[in-house]
Amino acid sequence: MSIMQMISWKAIFGKINNSILFIFVILFFLFSETIAKDNKILLKVNNEIITSIDILKEIEYLSIINDQFKKTEKKLQIKIAKNSLIKEKIKVIELQKYNQSLKINEKLLEEVVIRYFSDLNINSLSEFELFFKNNKIETSFVKKKVSIETLWNQLIYNKFQKNVKINQDEIKNIISSKKVLKEYLLSELVMSVDKNDDLIKKIELVKNTISEKSFSEAALIYSNSVSAKKGGKLGWIKEDALNDKIKRELNLISINKYTNPIVIPGGLLILKIDDVREIDKKINIENEIKIIIDKKTNDQLNRFSTLYLNKIKKNIFINEI
Repeated sequence: MSIMQMISWKAIFGKINNSILFIFVILFFLFSETIAKDNKILLKVNNEIITSIDILKEIEYLSIINDQFKKTEKKLQIKIAKNSLIKEKIKVIELQKYNQSLKINEKLLEEVVIRYFSDLNINSLSEFELFFKNNKIETSFVKKKVSIETLWNQLIYNKFQKNVKINQDEIKNIISSKKVLKEYLLSELVMSVDKNDDLIKKIELVKNTISEKSFSEAALIYSNSVSAKKGGKLGWIKEDALNDKIKRELNLISINKYTNPIVIPGGLLILKIDDVREIDKKINIENEIKIIIDKKTNDQLNRFSTLYLNKIKKNIFINEI
């Protein structure tokens, strides 16, 4: 305890005699020590542990990057944080086969941080550090999370990039013939499907959560996508970056509605239209082609990521203590 804290306490309790004040201070120290010791191991993911403090830190982090998460009830926050940490620990176990330190260079870290936290108006590593410091979250904690996700994405790219199928000529022909670009502001919910799942019950559970709570909260609870931490938000997506099946489903619904479950490799996808816009302007064909190729590539790699995570999870021992 600092001297200033002692002075302020004496100012507040000026009318209380010294012995009572002494007892009060002793009780405060005992209470603080109890909290410090109450860091219990809750789960083991192979040899990786998840403690009660880990859960609290994850809740604080998710509350900052997703406004919807703040509105969820405490019990649900704990469940979401626990599932998020389990996925992260599984990734760590796999990544340590290739990179024990789990570190990336500072330049790459800055690029990823700016891209990932752009919606928080973070445009540099210094702004990132100041933002999380002001929100009382250790930047080393966030940097580690960003590094794990970056290394995981690199691993998925190295393993599966040869399996990505993009028809560049088809994209070029479509873009060249267009004068108006249509874009969707989308949110997604990606569900993995296991052979033992009661699919109808699972879908009904998701739909009920969307109706009673919100799409964002349903994504937080049930989605396996990286976007889940941000309530499933994908941002603006060009219509031409979507496959025909998804475009057909989106054409059936209006703003603030969501699609029927769409079958994708390894699971089901539900999309919600948050907004739609059309851009009438001169199109930089080469730039548009690159944007669409990047989006289609990322979509396919994200699917491979989900499939691979589910595959290695089967060989992971998760024990709740």
